[in-house]
Amino acid sequence: MPIKINLEEVLEKRGMKSVELAEKIGITTANLSILKTGKAKAIRFSTLEAICKALDCQPGDIIVYKKSPN
Repeated sequence: MPIKINLEEVLEKRGMKSVELAEKIGITTANLSILKTGKAKAIRFSTLEAICKALDCQPGDIIVYKKSPN
């Protein structure tokens, strides 16, 4: 899939653990793990907004498009 989730990298740069982020934004660590690994099929804008607020970042810092070679 050409969409890549950089949440792990952003968490590391901020010195924050997944458990802490999950608590701050009000989702389970299991759901956050699904998002971090790129297995999520969708993300709610409210969740994306909460993540960006907690990590002081932009959506483009977390979700990037990598063009696939054809």
